[in-house]
Amino acid sequence: MSSNGSAETGSLAGSRLGVPAIVFFTVAAAAPETVVAGGAVSGFAVSGVNGIPVGYLAIALVLGLFAIGYVTMARQVENAGAFYAYIAKGLGRVSGTAAGGVALLAYNVLQVSLLGGFGVGAADLVRGLGGGAHPWWLYAGIGLAGVAVLGVLRIDINGRVLGVLLAAEVLVILVYDAAFVARPAAAGVVADTLNPAQLLTGTAGVILVIAFTGFIGFENSTVLTEEARGRRTVVIATYSSLVLIGALYGFSTWAMTVATGPERVVARAEEHSTELLFVLAAERLPAAVVTIGSALYVTSLFAAMLSFHHVCARYFFALGREGVGPRWWARTSPRTSAPTAGSATQSAIALLFVVVFAIGGWDPIVYLFFWGASVGALGVLLLVTATSLAVVGYFLRNGPGGHSRWRTLFAPAAAVVLLGLILVLTLSSFGTVLGVAPGDPAAWALPLLYLVVALGGGAWGIWLRRSRPRTYARIGMGAHPGSVDDRKQRV
Repeated sequence: MSSNGSAETGSLAGSRLGVPAIVFFTVAAAAPETVVAGGAVSGFAVSGVNGIPVGYLAIALVLGLFAIGYVTMARQVENAGAFYAYIAKGLGRVSGTAAGGVALLAYNVLQVSLLGGFGVGAADLVRGLGGGAHPWWLYAGIGLAGVAVLGVLRIDINGRVLGVLLAAEVLVILVYDAAFVARPAAAGVVADTLNPAQLLTGTAGVILVIAFTGFIGFENSTVLTEEARGRRTVVIATYSSLVLIGALYGFSTWAMTVATGPERVVARAEEHSTELLFVLAAERLPAAVVTIGSALYVTSLFAAMLSFHHVCARYFFALGREGVGPRWWARTSPRTSAPTAGSATQSAIALLFVVVFAIGGWDPIVYLFFWGASVGALGVLLLVTATSLAVVGYFLRNGPGGHSRWRTLFAPAAAVVLLGLILVLTLSSFGTVLGVAPGDPAAWALPLLYLVVALGGGAWGIWLRRSRPRTYARIGMGAHPGSVDDRKQRV
């Protein structure tokens, strides 16, 4: 590599993904059955209120507002680095390098956290089926190996795998929902838990934080822009994913409260924890259907692992291609055009975490799955909020480009305010989200990691500006450097 960071890199395969495939990637990352069976039930138990269903609908509306500016900018910017590129173009290249570091941390933590849930879930499933007791890390390793192999295959093949897994888990969730509504608790089919007044209580912050966590992954559609069949494909897929996720979460969590009765859902969530969904199903459906649902809970985690693996690999690729990270991160397979170096890097990071947790004997559910998912979600929330601000900055500097002010200014500005409020609520209640006692250092130390990484990334951007100006000039430019708006990019 020369002093300015130039080197030849690979490229991703274009025009391989249509709307359905991108929806599969984004919704699979959101892990519907994992959220309904795990996140929502934990939300009932942690918050102590039954308003989680309306929380999902509220977050869907806020993210819908965010998506207006997000997909409008996606029409202008084509970069597998997504948040990194948008923030670089809207808030400056130094902010972009800071965002790149935050994105790598957030998405790798999310992907690794899922290995904890998958390993324990698979071990429990096999033991329940009479297959004997095996350590969680064995199944985590098997899942990791499967993801590593799929990660270097053609992206459209992965889309088909995710499509099958996603269709199966959504189908079983809807079967459960129908059974819950058909056989309600004594209170009957009531909509108390969908009352917006639930968001005016003192626990609204925890409700919104937990609900936001369930949507992590919907934003990943833009990471696949370079491999999509046109930018309009990404726009349609983003909106479709958001509607599907919001409707499924809102309806399914409401159906659960119908099955328990709104006044008893918290108590039953505290009693059964993440088994509540399957306990309620067992009271209404044949044992075979419940077993299938339990198996699909595990495949839901695998699908999410695979989807986030692809996101991480493409962030590594984007940063390597532009010289922000090591150039070898941008290597791709000549046969499949998959980002093989980024995929291998992510797999190595995941393997390291599994080995460390296995040797350390730490609880993989509490400290890997639950804490990891919470920390990763916080990082995505930071990126989403900054991206909304970047959308405003980008269009103010470059002009609306034929788009309305609603799309380029008012909607993203409103999203900044609302997401900023959710961010404040998240940080103020992060200890509660983690389930630690008041004053526990984890409540502030874990969020502080993002500040450290952002400052480090920003410092790296400043160094690139001074020492490698040609590399610095490419930041955020993606596969098509030299566009007019890039020349107007401020530092």
